[in-house]
Amino acid sequence: MYIQGFIVPVPGDKQDAYIELASFIGEIMRDYGAVEIMEAWEADIKDGHTTDFRMAVKAEEGEKIVFSWVVWPDKATCDGAHEKMMQDERMQGEFSMPFDGKRMILGGFTPVWTLGR
Repeated sequence: MYIQGFIVPVPGDKQDAYIELASFIGEIMRDYGAVEIMEAWEADIKDGHTTDFRMAVKAEEGEKIVFSWVVWPDKATCDGAHEKMMQDERMQGEFSMPFDGKRMILGGFTPVWTLGR
């Protein structure tokens, strides 16, 4: 199992646009092997003293934090999917990004312990 994690600042009035974009890209990710995709909109983000989610993405007034992750069977599937997605004709059209991608934090993770499903 391999996990991609994302933290994104999104203008509060762009939630519907964000969900539309996430759904569009999520379908393509699923076509190329994603097992699970979660998009979670800010509900309770506390301001920290040293660091916090808002500071991490340099959130601006009125922006909400989105925490999301994609579960892949393995890193190889994830890496291959990225290359295939860039070639996919669905990704060739123009679509609007409802957030500043320069402030998105993303990374890949190998699980070391899990409890749940």
